[in-house]
Amino acid sequence: MQHQVVAIQFNYLGKKYYFSTNDLDLKIGDSVVVETIRGFELGEVVSDIMNISNEEIVSPLKPILRLANFEDLKTHKENIDKEPYVMKKTSEFVRQNQLDMKLLNCEYTLDRSKLIIYFTAEGRVDFRELVKDLANEFHVRIELRQVGARDGAKVIGGVGPCGRQTCCTTFLREFEPVSIKMAKNQNLSLNPSNISGICGKLLCCIRYEDENYRDFKKQMPNINSMVWTLDGRGKVVDINYSMQSATIQFKDGTNKDYDINEIADTKEELSDDASVLLNRED
Repeated sequence: MQHQVVAIQFNYLGKKYYFSTNDLDLKIGDSVVVETIRGFELGEVVSDIMNISNEEIVSPLKPILRLANFEDLKTHKENIDKEPYVMKKTSEFVRQNQLDMKLLNCEYTLDRSKLIIYFTAEGRVDFRELVKDLANEFHVRIELRQVGARDGAKVIGGVGPCGRQTCCTTFLREFEPVSIKMAKNQNLSLNPSNISGICGKLLCCIRYEDENYRDFKKQMPNINSMVWTLDGRGKVVDINYSMQSATIQFKDGTNKDYDINEIADTKEELSDDASVLLNRED
């Protein structure tokens, strides 16, 4: 059985969620009303209509309720206009309750049945008294949601060590795992200050070229291995993966760079005392 679906996005650079079109004639850019686990929300259609089979459905497929009307759009704007005041009052209550947490942003559901407030914190926060204060102030159901450091940086934004605006605030929709092994594969400095973003986590961009570097390593000789070149046999002392070249040291102590295609691996790995083998008569 085929289902007609479209991708819906609730905020800029947010994740895409798929909903049944419910036989509505939809196009990219349409504002629609849907029901999520958080309540009724206003979303934007960000894809053309697609046909998918039952096997492709990962989670229960919810229908789009309707195209947003004038009242929906008006309410949505009013909700956004209320957010600065909500953040101001919440900050006051956080100080009054002496809570160690950093507020990020907030949002009402479309029907204003729930107010969701996002924050970051180093550990667990007992915000029961804060919830009571907020409920008395705004007279809606309050949900405080703690998010990770990466999500916090995405909301706040900033400039990365490359001098450009952070990826998470310009184009990155979802965070993928980044490991220290990826940094090692790219011969990057393992000093945390050099490979961490403003969120304190490993730079997201380390992952971008990881697959290329893994492919490069399969083609390149290992550091300290012996190889043949047009100028004789030598030891690999440095590798430039992006240039697909290696620096070879010969037994007379001279170094020379070669393209990967100009090198033939002898399959002989050197020990720590590589100079013994390097100076041995061939």
